[in-house]
Amino acid sequence: MSNLEALSSQQTVELFKQYVIPNYGRYAVNLVRGEGSWIWDAEGNRYLDLFPGWGCNLIGHCPPRVVQAVQKQVETLVHVPNSWHMQQQGEWAKLLSDRSFGGQAFFCNSGAEANEAAIKLARLHHGPQRYKIITFEGGFHGRSLATTTATAQPKYHEGLGPLVAGFLYAPHGDLNAVKELIDDETCAIMIEPVQGEGGVRIPPASYLKGLRELADQHDLLLIFDEVQTGCGRTGKWFGYQYFDVTPDVITLAKSLCGGVAAGAMMTTAEIAPSLRPGMHAATFGGNPIAAAAGIATIETIEEEGLLENVVSLSEFFKSRFEELKTQCQWIREIRTAGMMVGVELDVDGTPVVQKCLERNLLINCTQGNVIRLLPAMNLSMEQAEQGCDVICEVLSALQP
Repeated sequence: MSNLEALSSQQTVELFKQYVIPNYGRYAVNLVRGEGSWIWDAEGNRYLDLFPGWGCNLIGHCPPRVVQAVQKQVETLVHVPNSWHMQQQGEWAKLLSDRSFGGQAFFCNSGAEANEAAIKLARLHHGPQRYKIITFEGGFHGRSLATTTATAQPKYHEGLGPLVAGFLYAPHGDLNAVKELIDDETCAIMIEPVQGEGGVRIPPASYLKGLRELADQHDLLLIFDEVQTGCGRTGKWFGYQYFDVTPDVITLAKSLCGGVAAGAMMTTAEIAPSLRPGMHAATFGGNPIAAAAGIATIETIEEEGLLENVVSLSEFFKSRFEELKTQCQWIREIRTAGMMVGVELDVDGTPVVQKCLERNLLINCTQGNVIRLLPAMNLSMEQAEQGCDVICEVLSALQP
């Protein structure tokens, strides 16, 4: 057990002010313990968390199988480099392959790293003359310089120029715009099956299939950034299965290991050799702890029937908020894809998040006016009802 003296929320805030770079906007709350969809602060207050771990805790806080797997693993082997074989990493890759399109995995530590690997793979696969990648307005792909450039949102580019060459942006949902951007130097199309940070934006019907056709026609790699949609969040193992379109590459992170840091890029056995030795690496990628957690996460989802639970919960959230929409004129649109829920408002959503926090409910606002929920797959219906009650009451009392 740690010998650290327990600090209050305010004491922790002061500690951060002195020693931690202030590059995050943080709530003045010190969270100390979590279980399922509940989380507690240093003062013992309990919160219902409908945005657990920024989407990382898809099977709740401290999922028992993951906790047990990690505890067991750290007793035998914490880390070895990828110059050696590890059974756990191989078994984990097989489980992911069997549930996806049967490809091979590269393991890393985050979504940005997974997307960096996909960008490198696309350029290496087609050679130096084909380096351009088409991405989409409103998308989000990470915080490294290349993935920030891939993110077609100018607010993330401010002060960082010159950006990485080769990224072209198309309006989300406009197939003709994508066609016009393709030339002899294009190597890939990169898109989130559902835009997460962009406000739970679901593509128009057949749009992803249209991108697949364009990729096939022009010999491009179709890359799906599944950092948010992957690992069961949509009610399918991967987001591409939700839309019945198979990409050449998928990138994963966030919920991949039940809250333990990890990322992965998966591609077909035919394309994988393009990421040849020496061209990319991640020192901690696929380490024994992450692999054990990743295996336990898959086991949890399957043994507890959580994919089925996602479907019923998603239907509940959609119907509850659609009903509220008929009563609140400032609700513009409801968008759901499994455990991705977006409630777009005609007004600023930031006060809604604060009011919910005051009532011990944790949610998110993105793009300024979209209330975003990324609930755990094992959220109970009672908890879903409780959370919706609070959100509905806060939205109903809103004074636009």
